[in-house]
Amino acid sequence: MPAVTMTQGKFNGITACAGENGVIAAAAMDQRGSLQKSIGKTRGENGKATSGDLSEFKAAVSRVLTPHATALLMDPEFGLKAIEQRAPGTGVLLAYEKTGYDATVEGRLPDLLDDWSVTRLVEHDADAVKILLYYNPDDSEAVNTVKHAFIERVGSECSANDVPFFLEPVTYADGVSGAEWAKRKPGAVTKGMEEFSKPRYRVDVLKVEVPVDMKHVSGTQSFKGEEVYNRNDALRLFQEASSAASKPFIYLSAGVGNDVFVETLELAAESGANYSGVLCGRATWQEGVPIFGRGGIEALTAWLQDQGIRNINAVNTAVAKGAKPWWTAYGGKEHISVVDAVVS
Repeated sequence: MPAVTMTQGKFNGITACAGENGVIAAAAMDQRGSLQKSIGKTRGENGKATSGDLSEFKAAVSRVLTPHATALLMDPEFGLKAIEQRAPGTGVLLAYEKTGYDATVEGRLPDLLDDWSVTRLVEHDADAVKILLYYNPDDSEAVNTVKHAFIERVGSECSANDVPFFLEPVTYADGVSGAEWAKRKPGAVTKGMEEFSKPRYRVDVLKVEVPVDMKHVSGTQSFKGEEVYNRNDALRLFQEASSAASKPFIYLSAGVGNDVFVETLELAAESGANYSGVLCGRATWQEGVPIFGRGGIEALTAWLQDQGIRNINAVNTAVAKGAKPWWTAYGGKEHISVVDAVVS
């Protein structure tokens, strides 16, 4: 008997974002405010980056890197032209949330783009819709009730449009960092994966952080001298987080360098974590930001064609060692019953 029933649109959308082997090896390029600031900083004290700079940067990443990716995550604000330049057969994920958060309001509350809806994202070729949610499972009940209801609404909207919902819960604890946060992170990531696997949210794929901070894992090349966990601890924490999810999940790179992310994925493979790929952004292209800021599009393109491709292929090689097809979360493709969506 099938373990799960899935509508045709959701099945097709996830399939479009994965390779033939069911593994998602996607490139992420939906950064907006942070990317604009990063480009501006490379241009001196009063340097600025325009919306045109963002669109140009994104288009170059799409053009050069998508031949090596199964899908591309983009924002609809600056990335629509970039989507047009993706390699044939590359799946499209579109971000639905506003960039950043209002620091004057408690809880890093989420918000949606004012002039977009899931219907409009689908009309612009989205195979799947992505939401980033800052999430601290230990926040106040009032804050997390708002966030839970928010995700329920987005999940319902995606279901009404029969399109997959990729949720990216990014953990945090205000005022906590360094080794102290490294101690709390495994629990926060694991609780978030467990919470948003619940059917009420209608999430189809979780895009999650790894449950450890690699610079605090002794016995790794990424270790920076303050031990919070050893390799065996890390392997156990990867497995515990994996076991908490009942939905397919993929890892995000969270801004670490390419070498660190590759080592992270090798550790995930060693742990046996049931992950189904990556949505990797800055680990692939962030070193190209100052090159673009100072040298322009031709310099960026040359860098992407060399180091950028080497970076994404290094990630792909690591993914191939340990990632499992997305349908593994359901016991295999044969355990998924694909049905037509109910149109109201």
